[in-house]
Amino acid sequence: MPIRSQIRFLKTYGPGLAAGFADDAAHIIARKVRRRPIPSGVQITDFDPLDRETAADPYPHYRRLLSGAPVHYNEKRDVFILSRYEDVRAAARASDVLSSADGISYSRMRADALLTVDPPRHTALRKQAQPAFTRGALESWKPLVEQLAVDHTAALFNGPSVEIVKALAEPLPTAVIAHILGIGDDDLVAFKAWSNKTSDLANADLSLAGLRHAMSGMRAIGYFHAYFTGKLAQGELLDEHTVLGRLVASTDVGNLSHDELFFFAFLLLNAGNETTTNMLGALFLTLSENPDQLRLLQQRPDLIPSAIEEQLRFFAPIQGLYRTARSDYAVGSTTIPAGSRVLLLWGAANRDPRQFEDPDTFSVERNPTGHLSFGSGVHLCLGAQLARIEGHTVLRELVKHVDSIEIIGAPTWRANSTLRGLAKLNVRVTRRDPATDPAVLANAQ
Repeated sequence: MPIRSQIRFLKTYGPGLAAGFADDAAHIIARKVRRRPIPSGVQITDFDPLDRETAADPYPHYRRLLSGAPVHYNEKRDVFILSRYEDVRAAARASDVLSSADGISYSRMRADALLTVDPPRHTALRKQAQPAFTRGALESWKPLVEQLAVDHTAALFNGPSVEIVKALAEPLPTAVIAHILGIGDDDLVAFKAWSNKTSDLANADLSLAGLRHAMSGMRAIGYFHAYFTGKLAQGELLDEHTVLGRLVASTDVGNLSHDELFFFAFLLLNAGNETTTNMLGALFLTLSENPDQLRLLQQRPDLIPSAIEEQLRFFAPIQGLYRTARSDYAVGSTTIPAGSRVLLLWGAANRDPRQFEDPDTFSVERNPTGHLSFGSGVHLCLGAQLARIEGHTVLRELVKHVDSIEIIGAPTWRANSTLRGLAKLNVRVTRRDPATDPAVLANAQ
């Protein structure tokens, strides 16, 4: 990225990051000078969402949280934690009290973007973005998305083994988002690399390592910003068939600056890309560990939509997001004090036995449409249907062509406390033989 673009980007967006870190520092100092009493009913926990080992396998920790009090508190991180389904869902919908304006990752980071503003600004931005995500817009892109999914999945059936993250889970969502944005194939590799680096912001804090994560993430966002604003200045990416072109053409949008268009594009890239990558990679792991469910899908392909919802519940691509309490926030008989950082754990809520029977079992017949993997309330994920289209198509191809999935070696998980996904998963698929297909044989009788 040219030095001039870096300077412009940092002058525009650096102050928000700096102000957030300054607030973090102020809270740390205030906590050391005068420790606040722990509110009544809050249970102290050693669950640390930023711990690398915990992030790699959080589910044993979630079970302990779910069996304890409704509200937990980690003294080291100074964060209140909600894990129960009803509490997490209610908190996600309480945007009047639990604010996103301090950022949604652990460290406070502010930006005028859809994910990090509250109503009424959020309402205005959501209204601007909505034309790109209507049912009609998604249906118009569906054939393209399905063809890309078929093309990328076909490579899995041609060799003895494949590393699924590099072969499918990363390139497919990148290609889908890029085509919708009107980005050429030559830029896909760079886009994925930048996208991976932006997720470093989830691990940013005031430690030396955390500051390195922050700078790495901001640098990657700077590359995105320079790329998009440069293209837009040349009149590119605004074709009537692209997502940004539809935003500009909408009569309800009005004039959008290049910076605003960049943030819409970045939201789609970061939220839609990384989460779908995580969903697709984990899908192979789930099916390999539950071969009976793959066989059931072969017999009943009508369950494919239900199976994708269950996969989203079972391995939430986004494990949790943060809020800041504008005022005291009550959870049952407990009160979280104003000014507190609050972690809403989607991943734990999706495994809450109060909401889902036998929650640690993967069942394609469950159809858990109320899961929280796409959030809830005003910040419900705009790109949820796009992710579902990709998931449905990939799973349909697997059900059609694959008899079994074998994992080779140990899966490697990314140590990201927010975007939980596989970094590496080697698989070997056994192709399905129609001559021994139970569904075909049953129909023949």
